[in-house]
Amino acid sequence: MALIRAHLPASVGALAEIAYNVPAWWRLRQAARRFRPHLIYERYNLFYLAGTWLSHSSRVPLFLEVNAPLAAERARFGGLGLPGLAARLEAYVWRSADKVLAVTGVLKRMVEQAGVPANRIEIVPNGIDPAEFAAAPRRAQHSGRVVLGFVGFVRDWHGLDGVIAAMATARDAAPMDLVVVGDGPARAALERQAAASGLADRVRFTGLQGREEIPALVAGFDVALQPRVVDYASPLKIFEYMAAGRAIVAPDQENIREILSDGETALLFDPSRPEAMWQAILRLAGDADLRHRLGAAAAAEIARRDLTWSGNARRVVGWALGSVGIVAVAS
Repeated sequence: MALIRAHLPASVGALAEIAYNVPAWWRLRQAARRFRPHLIYERYNLFYLAGTWLSHSSRVPLFLEVNAPLAAERARFGGLGLPGLAARLEAYVWRSADKVLAVTGVLKRMVEQAGVPANRIEIVPNGIDPAEFAAAPRRAQHSGRVVLGFVGFVRDWHGLDGVIAAMATARDAAPMDLVVVGDGPARAALERQAAASGLADRVRFTGLQGREEIPALVAGFDVALQPRVVDYASPLKIFEYMAAGRAIVAPDQENIREILSDGETALLFDPSRPEAMWQAILRLAGDADLRHRLGAAAAAEIARRDLTWSGNARRVVGWALGSVGIVAVAS
């Protein structure tokens, strides 16, 4: 569908996405007749109606995982066609679900504003599999350099340019390197910036990495960065940083405070102050004990709150058994 959108006018692309629901619903209906599910679990996607139609026609409850208000997000970032229709269809799908699983409290309020009763919305943040990180080797501390790290799709709005600029001017700070795990449209400009600033040997881009490589790469960070994030997201990288026991620097905003606590499991900075992130980085760069304390507390928070994929699955099953009348079926 992304390929179709790229080669069609925005409004025609939107209509093509809507039309896709006809064959999608047919295939879902055939699968449901074979599988006879007690629950439909769907990750919400804009213009996708087939799961809602199947739930209505089969009277099987629908649990809808919502990670973002996609109509508004795509209108802002992706050249959305038919934005009014997109918003109405989004609200229709959200209101049709028996349970909406929003990844943050901020997003839960957005779903409520679309007309979904609060008692049909649960907050389910993203999670992690801690076992993937438990065996990852920790970086040896003999180099004398502090490694800053970032994982994710590299976009302009992530703010890594500010980190590189600060590294270039903070000549009296502890020696620091930056490792960027991932790729994206901003990479080339960041590489040029690092080279122009004389930091080509201190800023390393790993490119795309397999999932199995991520734990060891994150374990090599001393300070893990979340420079910017939209106000409704539940960033996967934060859970990876926590599971790896890394000291985290992240924006002090509501969706982040749902997971991290300033001075306890991370250092949170005021995103309205351009220098605030670098001040938090400098503080951690100069205090190995603080890095260790915050990292250990972040890892312990994963276990304390069961911020895991298996924990999320248990919670979803519990709601299915208790709130929409599904009964347990022996295997």
